[in-house]
Amino acid sequence: MKTTLALTLAGLTSMGLAFSAYADDYITLASTTSTENSGLFDALLPQFEDATNIEVRVVAVGTGQAFEIARRGDADSLLVHDTAGEQRFVENGYASERADVMYNDFVLIGPADDPANISDAQSAAEAFAAIANAEAPFTSRGDDSGTNRAELRLWEYAGVEPDGDWYRELGSGMGPTLNTAAAMDAYVMSDRATWVAFGNPQNLTLLFEGDDVLFNQYGSLLISEEKHPHLKHKLARQWHDWLISEDGQQAIADFRVDGQQLFFPNAK
Repeated sequence: MKTTLALTLAGLTSMGLAFSAYADDYITLASTTSTENSGLFDALLPQFEDATNIEVRVVAVGTGQAFEIARRGDADSLLVHDTAGEQRFVENGYASERADVMYNDFVLIGPADDPANISDAQSAAEAFAAIANAEAPFTSRGDDSGTNRAELRLWEYAGVEPDGDWYRELGSGMGPTLNTAAAMDAYVMSDRATWVAFGNPQNLTLLFEGDDVLFNQYGSLLISEEKHPHLKHKLARQWHDWLISEDGQQAIADFRVDGQQLFFPNAK
């Protein structure tokens, strides 16, 4: 019996060590709600994990919050969509490398009857100005996300400082913001991927698209080893390199919702 017990304990110890070793083979990725809400990670992560045996644990927040998480050293890698902010992040020494990964675009959504008549606008700035002039309800994420930062730039291009009861800053992710817009019959700016995957449009429809200023680039960043030596830099490098590899780029291109490609690979 003692021999059996010893063998059992040895076996459990061995299994525990194996589990501990496996548990270390993961990275924490700070990313945006658009990559999570669209279902992209459900398609990409199993392929990466099969290829590398590295688990990716995603923290999906607004881009501004993702930067802050990485700045504190609480994420091993970043995948976000604010190119100017990403470049500053590198310049300020918080990331050692940045690479283009994929792109899509932003779209303007609103009630089907389009009270501000933005569907006839010739530019995104004109569409935003029309919403402000009509004081039509507009829901803003208001969360310092990449989408929110892009939206604020568009108000600036339109010469508008959004204010008043018609403009609602929610402090929410893209999905909840779309839900609020649907409930209010309000205008909203969304990344295309989250809009296509959104399951509760009610009376909302896509009203404006196609302006070059609505281009939406995503980038992968490697966190500085000098600032945060405790992070899993070698594992994060494998994730970063896979995203921009032929296999990763093909996985992004293959991702579809209702037959529609939502992200377009453009690694350089």
